[in-house]
Amino acid sequence: MKASPQSVQRDRLHATVSAALESRILGGELKIGDKLDSESAIAKEFGVSTRAVREAIQTLETKGLVQRRHGDRTTVVREDVGEFLGTLAVSIRQQLFSDPAYLEELMAARRMIETEVLEILCATPGPVAAAVTDALDRMRLARDAGDFSAFVDADAAFHLALVHSARNRILSIVYDNFANLIGEVIQLTSRVPTKSLEAAYDEHAEIYECLRSGDEIGAKSLMRAQIDNSARYLRIAIDKAHEEETGNA
Repeated sequence: MKASPQSVQRDRLHATVSAALESRILGGELKIGDKLDSESAIAKEFGVSTRAVREAIQTLETKGLVQRRHGDRTTVVREDVGEFLGTLAVSIRQQLFSDPAYLEELMAARRMIETEVLEILCATPGPVAAAVTDALDRMRLARDAGDFSAFVDADAAFHLALVHSARNRILSIVYDNFANLIGEVIQLTSRVPTKSLEAAYDEHAEIYECLRSGDEIGAKSLMRAQIDNSARYLRIAIDKAHEEETGNA
């Protein structure tokens, strides 16, 4: 059954209101505990009916951003995007080991974030953030000691520190959720032969030197290659884990 023009228009209006309010909540303009304006006030602001406002608020409540109470104005119940993305990360984790596309999409998203971060950092004057330098030093020490676990931890810290040093709160929140998920999967690489810690360290050291000298093109090219290589190793590790589970079943 085809929707009426009036129904389509109402859907469009409530989606507009919902998107605007969601942006205010996730952007921090509306904070946890804040009350939304009355439905009539919101309707007047956006030039829509109170019915469209109620539908918009229902959408926000479904997302867990607000809570409606009888006899009271709607309350903001989520402080920022972090909790929402945490829920998303759980959903991705549930599919990661059964659907190769999830791994590929996760690593593609990671690549987009980290190359964008390098562009920001190369355009920003000043030294490389101390946390990035510290993580690279820890990777070197773990390499010299042949400590795979410590190397993996320092590797994850290196990438996380890069993202945080861009000082973009949204990118940091998004990546924090990816980083936790990536860290879990990286541990699987201990199950299969991979490149040496020496080679892995050199990859990161080259990225660091490009960043230090402001070589955006070089840094981004190296980062793309490094993440693509990691994705291949992780795919091998996951496949091996599946083989072991199947063999033990």
